[in-house]
Amino acid sequence: MAFFIEVLISGLMAGVLYSLVALGFVLIFKASGVFNFAQGAMVLFAALTFVRLIDILSETFAPILLSLAITIVVMIVLAIVIERLVLRPLVNQPGISLFMATLGIAYFLDGFGQSIWGSDVYALDIGIPKDSMFILESVFEGGILVSSEDLVATLIAGVLVATLAIFFQRTRVGRALRAVADDHQAAQSVGIPLNYIWVVVWSVAGLVALVAGAVWGSKLGVQFSLSLIALKALPVLILGGFESVVGAIVGGLIIGVGEKLSEIYLGPIIGGGIENWFAYVLALFFLLFRPQGLFGEKHIDRV
Repeated sequence: MAFFIEVLISGLMAGVLYSLVALGFVLIFKASGVFNFAQGAMVLFAALTFVRLIDILSETFAPILLSLAITIVVMIVLAIVIERLVLRPLVNQPGISLFMATLGIAYFLDGFGQSIWGSDVYALDIGIPKDSMFILESVFEGGILVSSEDLVATLIAGVLVATLAIFFQRTRVGRALRAVADDHQAAQSVGIPLNYIWVVVWSVAGLVALVAGAVWGSKLGVQFSLSLIALKALPVLILGGFESVVGAIVGGLIIGVGEKLSEIYLGPIIGGGIENWFAYVLALFFLLFRPQGLFGEKHIDRV
């Protein structure tokens, strides 16, 4: 029983990190109705900027905090530039145009980040402890082994996820997102400032990318494979629904737990490597039987 709970906790912690990345996609989708292919590149670009600024400012006072503040400013400026140069000219254009625009942004950020900061693997130390510890020793014999790094990362991600959920549900900007996603022109006609909404949403998505990049970079090192995290967030979105914050959270937890349990308990039976493809098989199942996801809305077009 103790081993099962240990695997379960590990899966839940991984799932929270998946949800964090998926929330960046939900933000953009709710504001534009388009899948943001550039979110993975934003994670990479934010992490690269953060870690390289720490190296540059290592001799200053509180280099991590100073680098964090500068990186936040960089991501907000990036959001403003994207809105002015890319999104504003595409208002009321077909969704495929916006999707191709995000594809171009992704490749630009990959190349731009590599040109400025280089393509090496950078170790990122933000003070998260790396050792493991035992918990619930009074309940289970020998206790349950938990990674301190995963635990702290989960707490950070959990706080941000909860903050974003409140942002969507309790703020005027959050309530305006659905109107903007449904119809850009109609949203503008009732006084919703589309350009302002897009700047805010892309800025928040950039901050989410920064946190995700810092957390994953601390675990894996800051490298260009970080942009592939976006591929793991896609099944999370399919499970939860592209427009649902709650869906992104629940979908991430389901995939995180499912990956760990299937690898441990099914791996010895059907072979290893289940953790690499479990999420995509589960997503395919949902596409066949519930394409809108657990919390997505079913769209019915009447003609």
